[in-house]
Amino acid sequence: MKRTTIRARLTLVYGGLFLLAGMVLLAVTYVLVEQRMPEPLGVALTKPVSEIPRTGLGPQNAEALRIFVRELQEDVKQNALDSLLTQGGIALAVVSAAAIAFGWLIAGRALQPLHQITGTARRIAGANTAGRGLHERIALRGPQDEVRELADTFDLMLERLDRSFDGQRRFVANASHELRTPLALNRALVELAVTRPGASADVRQLGESLLAVNERHERLIEGLLTLADSESELTDRTSIDLAEVAAHVLNQHSAEGSEPDPTRALAREAVRDLAPAPTSGDAVLLERLTSNLVENALRHNVPAGGWVSVRTGLVDGRATLVVSNTGPVVPGYEIETIFQPFRRLRGERLGGGRGFGLGLSIVRAVARAHGGSVDARPREGGGLVVSVTLPSP
Repeated sequence: MKRTTIRARLTLVYGGLFLLAGMVLLAVTYVLVEQRMPEPLGVALTKPVSEIPRTGLGPQNAEALRIFVRELQEDVKQNALDSLLTQGGIALAVVSAAAIAFGWLIAGRALQPLHQITGTARRIAGANTAGRGLHERIALRGPQDEVRELADTFDLMLERLDRSFDGQRRFVANASHELRTPLALNRALVELAVTRPGASADVRQLGESLLAVNERHERLIEGLLTLADSESELTDRTSIDLAEVAAHVLNQHSAEGSEPDPTRALAREAVRDLAPAPTSGDAVLLERLTSNLVENALRHNVPAGGWVSVRTGLVDGRATLVVSNTGPVVPGYEIETIFQPFRRLRGERLGGGRGFGLGLSIVRAVARAHGGSVDARPREGGGLVVSVTLPSP
């Protein structure tokens, strides 16, 4: 059912009240005119027939003349009243139509500030990232009335929210930067102690454990920094092909390392369907987006017989990156959970080597910062299909 706008309701109320007032005025005028014209012709035939001057008319003819004149008077009076109703009704209809049109224009003019407020709120709500667009203000001009007070209150709320989001982003970035220095110092000291001549096997084993914990914390800090950067405005954009980025990331994950890693073999055997997918944005952030998706598909896989598929291309004129994999069964109601920071699937919360739950949240933040979107759906039999859509340059 189509809703009725406030403008239409105000116009109907204004037009209805005007029409009602006009009908009442017409009715009152009709009654007053009827009372004020008892003898429309200005002649009163109230004398008896015997007193009518003898002009050759007989008594019966004089009475007939009197009745005829009376009927003529009544007809003239009724015609005058009918003409008043007809002409007044037509005039009322024309004036009411003009009043409704005028009311439509006045209502639109009066509601224009509300349209301005709605437009600003819609642009802020349509921002790709939380907190994006809060720098906008309505800055309504005009008399200091209720609508102006509403707009000023809305601007004050936006200013406070903007400061809050900016403060949160600055806190995350500053805290992450401050934490990187002691972590780097700890890593250097542990490496020095482990590589020192004469270090015992227990010291080396303890040092390796400490290095693993330190590396995990460094990855957490790096993830927080990337998340904070991806939620900021993009200032520099360059032309990038997602196919080249995906190929580079797959080559990095499949490169031979010093220690055996089953994910490298899975990355080397990954299905690659890398059609050109041009877009524009920050190369570092888009590489991190792709790396997180590929790493997520490699980590969360079955122990044996698994596969990973990476596809790029253009769909409806937009660059797309689709990463699919085998893996554990993911319930549909858990899909939104894995995109939230520090949230993981229920079965992975007990393990300590599965990451921090920042990978896919960084993917979503980077995609939104580039004006794109991320969609994930469970694969039948286990695993995920994650699709990233970005605008073409």
